[in-house]
Amino acid sequence: MVTNNNMNTSTTLYLYILVSLFIILFLSPSSLASLPSSPNTTCQITPYPSFCTTTLPSNYLSIHDQCNFFLQQSLSITNTIFQLISSYLKNHFTIIPYPTLLVLEDCLNLAELNTGFLSNVIQAIETTISNNQVYDLQTLLSAVLTNHQTCLDGFHDLNPYPKITTSLLNHLSDGIKLYSTSLALFTRGWYINAIGGKGSDSTMNNRKLVETNYGDNVTVTKKVIVNPNGSGHFITINDAVNAAPNKTGTNNGYYVIYVVAGIYNEYVFIAKNKENLMIVGDGINRTVITGSRSVLDGWTTFQSATFAVIGKGFVAMNITFRNTAGPNKHQAVAVRNGADMSVFYNCSFEGYQDTLYAHSLRQFYKKCDIYGTVDFIFGNAAAIFQDCNMYPRLPMQNQFNAITAQGRTDPNQNTGFSIWNCCIVAASELGDAINNYNYIKTYLGRPWKEYSRTIYMKSFMDGLIDPKGWMEWSGEFALRTLYYSEYGNWGKGSNTSNRVTWEGYHLIDEKDADEFTVYKFIQGHNWLPVTGVPFRAGLH
Repeated sequence: MVTNNNMNTSTTLYLYILVSLFIILFLSPSSLASLPSSPNTTCQITPYPSFCTTTLPSNYLSIHDQCNFFLQQSLSITNTIFQLISSYLKNHFTIIPYPTLLVLEDCLNLAELNTGFLSNVIQAIETTISNNQVYDLQTLLSAVLTNHQTCLDGFHDLNPYPKITTSLLNHLSDGIKLYSTSLALFTRGWYINAIGGKGSDSTMNNRKLVETNYGDNVTVTKKVIVNPNGSGHFITINDAVNAAPNKTGTNNGYYVIYVVAGIYNEYVFIAKNKENLMIVGDGINRTVITGSRSVLDGWTTFQSATFAVIGKGFVAMNITFRNTAGPNKHQAVAVRNGADMSVFYNCSFEGYQDTLYAHSLRQFYKKCDIYGTVDFIFGNAAAIFQDCNMYPRLPMQNQFNAITAQGRTDPNQNTGFSIWNCCIVAASELGDAINNYNYIKTYLGRPWKEYSRTIYMKSFMDGLIDPKGWMEWSGEFALRTLYYSEYGNWGKGSNTSNRVTWEGYHLIDEKDADEFTVYKFIQGHNWLPVTGVPFRAGLH
């Protein structure tokens, strides 16, 4: 009897091993995701396992079904938040303090974006999706979290108005958990195949523009001219933007707005329904869009932008974007970019604190100049800066400079800043101060959020960079969970012998650096060619 039991046990174990090997060797990761999985097991892979376990009904067995459940719940709470804020703005407008009113407006607009993003993801996963689509959908879910966090940050940055915040913050808190859980399950349930191959500086062979300085080989549906003297089609940029057709879907060509040289004192907004818009100027410091909004003057950081864009497929070339509020006005954004597959080429961004708000989704910056002091490149986009110049300026007394403050809040977000073949040197006024022995510390970045991610590779760093390289945000916050890395940089400021020793800081090799290239990090080879902007897809 003992022998028979041992034989049965051995047989069972043998069959278990065979089945396990079959699953590992022959089933695709997506097939694995459709196998039964208990909520207790699945929820352990999420950032909020207890919330996940208590929320998820037991009859949802596969990761696909579990993910779909949380996506539906995410869409539901987004609609609830949208309706609640709409009600506040409609019925309590006159009694809401102005700062709270501005935050509510930000939250309303961001919730509307999230409704669209979540609806797109839910619709897509009901069909068979390709690897490229998987990355696109992960990008949308990452942006949902970023949008929601931006709303929350707005409330944290002002003195709360209890009549509004008490009832709203519970929904906002649940929203973070639902969005994060959805993203975790999506990342686990839909496998992204490894990306191979390399690209090069290239463009697609589409119909060329009449004037090649707007970008060779670019398909154009219409071109209009902005000239304040009245000789063009429009006298303001906003008029030209408002006249652009409302677009959705794939890129069939650009609506090009040519802005002649001049100073344009206007706040420009490219809405989500203005897709595939290209704005071309006459060059840096010749075509200038300028404003002076700031947090100290009563605006939210989100609304302080001189130029803001969320329309997918946006391209800007040969323009200076400026916020003249000055260093004493604190947060004052020159450009806020929340446009997926957006490009800025040969542009200049001028401000002090929070100059460039690379807010969300996929972005590419090529041959741009970026000026600022505190956190002057910040946000939570998946953004690549290639062949750009970064100019730390002279900050206020007792301030330090931080080039980046990347805002990744969740380990499953595919976001971060990749700074590649760029040049970091002092702006003229900072250089003069350094030369006069007024030592001002300048850092590569600091962790705005818990999973902040920034990579510098093959870039020139002048001697203004502090030897420790990176700055803490607040005590030990995020020092273990952030991901900061350097690879192949050069110049006096690139010496890593005295860099920080945080657990999240890394000196990486070529293989790791390759993960943050145009090809792999933002899949730019799929969407950059139609813009006409040259790019290098791989490390070599």
